[in-house]
This record gives sequence, C-alpha cells and structure tokens, in this order.
Amino acid sequence: MLPLSSILLEPEEWSALWLSAQVASCAAMAGLPLAVAVAYLLARGRFAGKWLVETVVNLPLVLPPVVTGYLLLVCFSPRGPIGSVLESWFGVRVVFTTAAAVLAAMVVSFPLMVRAIRLAFQAVDPRLEVAARSLGAGRLTTFFTVTLPLARRGMIAGWMLAFARSLGEFGATIMVASNISGRTRTIPLEIHRLANTPPDGITRCWRLVLVSVVLACGALVVSELLERRHSRHESA
Repeated sequence: MLPLSSILLEPEEWSALWLSAQVASCAAMAGLPLAVAVAYLLARGRFAGKWLVETVVNLPLVLPPVVTGYLLLVCFSPRGPIGSVLESWFGVRVVFTTAAAVLAAMVVSFPLMVRAIRLAFQAVDPRLEVAARSLGAGRLTTFFTVTLPLARRGMIAGWMLAFARSLGEFGATIMVASNISGRTRTIPLEIHRLANTPPDGITRCWRLVLVSVVLACGALVVSELLERRHSRHESA
C-alpha cells in the first residue's frame, strides 16, 4: 500500500493545478465571444476569401505549438508590433506573465472551439431564422433569441474542448510565458520540470499525469454528451 504522502499533491503541484484551472478557464472564456462570431460567419456567410479565414483560424491546429509561441513572442514582446503599443500606451507587458499563458492557451485552443460552435450553428434550421425575420425580428434579435439558444449545447461543448486543450498546452506557453513558479508554471510545465529533476523526477510525475488524464477525459466526456444531446434534439 502506498503511503499517503506519495499520493497527495505537493504544494508546487497544487499551485500548478490551480494555475492551470485559472489559465484554462480564462482562455476559454476570453476566446468564446470571438469564436461565436467567427463560427457564425463561417457557418452562415458566403463571401470571397472564406477559405482564407478558415485557413487562419485552423492554422494553430497544424503549426507546431513552439512555432505558435514564437510568433506570439515576436508580436507581444516589448519591441514587437503589438507589445510595444501595449507597453508604451497602457504600460502593460504581456510576455512572461500569467496573461501570456492565457494568450497562448487561447490561441492554440481557438480552432477546436470554433469547429464545435460552427457545427452547432450549421445544425440550426435556417427556416426558423427566416420565420423570426418574417415576424419582424432584426438580425441581432434573431441571432440572440433563436440561433444562439438553439446552438447553446454546441457552444458549451466547444468551451469544454477549449478548456481541455488549454489544460494540456505546453509548447506555446513555454515560449511566450516561460516557466515561472506561481505565475506561468501550469501542469504540463510542472511535469516537465519534475521529469528533468534527478534522481527520481520521472517517478514523481505520476500524480500530475493522473490528474491531467482525469481532467482531460472528464472534459471530453462532457463535450461528447453535449454534442450528442444537441444532435438528438435537432433530429427530433
């Protein structure tokens, strides 16, 4: 039987777990409004250059996360095109902060959220929107009172997928946020630190590895259940 001390998380592991939950939640919430707008545009819009929008949105899925992190570092560094403006105008520095970890997680998880929400919008019968418009509702009113409520399960599923992906983000985070205890050291970075700590670092990783697997599986199960309920609801 394993001693209790070998099962309970250590303080630094609790810190990484709590920080990961904060970063993943903030990343999923921050990306949700833009993901809804982009998903609706791709689901309902017909315009020239749509393929280009789809390419840009899905690019983080195929780029190595380290490359994504490098691009974020270049853009948001104090001398970068965005970072210099933020620092000179607002006194805000992004890189190597918790905000940078949130930014990296949001960018990497954004395509998954858009895909789930886009499928939810495509499942909404356009005739319901036409009926609402024929009764005098405007575009925004129709969107918020008809389309959005019908796609809510897909939105929640997309949020859960983004949350799960953000929990596992490593490559982009370590590039743009580094590995700072209590500020940017999320679960994957803590696992990496432990694995490279001799002599028993590899064996000390198992607690956080188990926590990561449980959290990821839970988020995926919830997302899958929501998508199935949404599909059954639409087919009924």
